[in-house]
Amino acid sequence: MKTVRNSVYAILLLFSMFSYGQRDSITVLDEVILTDVRLLHFSEGKVDVLQDSVLERNGASLTDLLQFNSGIYLKENGLGMVSSPSFRGTNASQTAVVWNGININSQLTGQVDFNTIVPRNYGNVKVRRGGGSVQFGSGAIGGSVHLQDVLRFDSARKHELELGYGSFDTKTFDYSTSGGSEKLTLGFGVNYRASENDYTYLGTDLKNENGAFENINFNGNLGYKITEKQLLKFYHNTFIGDRDFSGTITAPSQSNYKDYNSRNLLEWNHFKENRVQRLKLGYLYERYKYFENKERDDFSFGQTSTFLTNYDYKIHFKKVVVNTIADYSHIAAEGSSIENAKRNTLAATFLLKHQLADKLAYSINLRKEFVNDYRSPFVYALNLEYATAPKHTFYLSGSKNYRIPTFNEIYWMLGGGSGGNSDIRPESSFQGEIGHLFQLKKLMFKCSAYYIASDDLIQWRPNNSGIWSPININETSNYGFETSLEFSEYWGAHHVKWLSGYGYTKAINKTTDEILMYVPKHKITSNLGYEYGSWQLFYQLFFNGSVFTTSDNSDSLSGYSVSNLGLSKSFRIQRKLAIEAKFQINNLYNKNYQNVAFRPMPGRNMQLKLKLNI
Repeated sequence: MKTVRNSVYAILLLFSMFSYGQRDSITVLDEVILTDVRLLHFSEGKVDVLQDSVLERNGASLTDLLQFNSGIYLKENGLGMVSSPSFRGTNASQTAVVWNGININSQLTGQVDFNTIVPRNYGNVKVRRGGGSVQFGSGAIGGSVHLQDVLRFDSARKHELELGYGSFDTKTFDYSTSGGSEKLTLGFGVNYRASENDYTYLGTDLKNENGAFENINFNGNLGYKITEKQLLKFYHNTFIGDRDFSGTITAPSQSNYKDYNSRNLLEWNHFKENRVQRLKLGYLYERYKYFENKERDDFSFGQTSTFLTNYDYKIHFKKVVVNTIADYSHIAAEGSSIENAKRNTLAATFLLKHQLADKLAYSINLRKEFVNDYRSPFVYALNLEYATAPKHTFYLSGSKNYRIPTFNEIYWMLGGGSGGNSDIRPESSFQGEIGHLFQLKKLMFKCSAYYIASDDLIQWRPNNSGIWSPININETSNYGFETSLEFSEYWGAHHVKWLSGYGYTKAINKTTDEILMYVPKHKITSNLGYEYGSWQLFYQLFFNGSVFTTSDNSDSLSGYSVSNLGLSKSFRIQRKLAIEAKFQINNLYNKNYQNVAFRPMPGRNMQLKLKLNI
């Protein structure tokens, strides 16, 4: 480990010496305020940005947002329950969630519950398609979702309060405030969700009897300009959840799940002409308690603590961008079935982008990790971009990606013996993609095709003693294409905006030649918005094709489409006080559907909200 650490320091020193004495007039302040600029320089054509009105309509949860505004398939165990993504046919642990530049996937399960994330608190949410393990670490195989706090200096103090009430005795409360001066900026938000969630299962006389939930979320950020060349930032997020877990149509439930997630990140930036240095110190904590019967005191639990440090050095020449990154993390986990597991990870990343000609650029990305409890693969990415500005951009990329085994997969302990597997290998994949972006003043069209070949996939199976344990078995191939269209037009006081997308995905287990579970071949999203003066009207829908629910493809769920309709009206009471009233109908056509077998979603339901801005 000492040799590795010295090698990383040598790489950083080399680039520091190389950059000394170079000068350029490029302004880097905007890049400093944005914590994660890897999306800006090294993700050509692959990023979709969700912000403004999109976050307003579907910002209650990451599930709601991405269901209607991305090609990701969301598997939700009933409204408000555990929600997991399938991105390009990959599983939930193969989608990375990146918060202000750091990967926050659970160290226990390898994934993020998308119903624990409130996206409306962030300046924007970005969806990056395709493999990104070099830049964003473990799990970024199908793609990654990026949550970014945006700092605004020299902005007036703003307060926003939104109260909501809806079907199933659902209550919501959202408050946020932000403001800044030339040297200091501060933002804070709190969100509260509570619901009896006792909706009727359409077509039956049953109800969702154990689905109540109550969640609270805190989000904060602070920025301070130490000098004209130094900036200090701090980000915080806490989620506290208390959910009864719904049963199925055939099996009732009395279970309860309490979870607590806290994230803290301190970042120092130093920028001078064409160079930016970043030093990040972070602490992440996750904890859960699961009650099989909420009327009893017996529960199982798990928790992890993560300490991390990250040093990022970027230099920008006239035609070349070079970025070197060194990461170190220490993770400790314990729980009912895990005893004092620890992991230390040291990683070195090298990113280079070269503008070879006016229309042609390429980038090279390299990453190597050194971990104490398994052997991590060397990963890389190569990208080529050809742009006939400002209308057409073509890109071609190839990458090797990976997912490290989780603590559960390595250290899980069962009553009859060890269920974990210390010899488990990381999942790895090779991915190729070709894409095209066409952009005019009022219209933008994107299309891409991809192929993913994965091996050493991890699956839990019983061994000769009947104990379930994870092993590396399956090889899969995923391929498909994606298209999206965005159109915006003004006619005087009238404004129409339409965003639509289509994705075709086929994911095959190469061992059995069967289609992977819960991977729809087709997904369609469409959002149509109309504004006239202080009135806003929107209609949105998503369509998921049929999916297989068993590995042998013997059972399936039918495809379905779900639509929402919303209307809002703004009023200005005083010069500084604005009020907006909103009414929304969800599942407009009362569709009876399930995205996980035997777990019906609610029929038609309504929400009424009142928002005040000062």
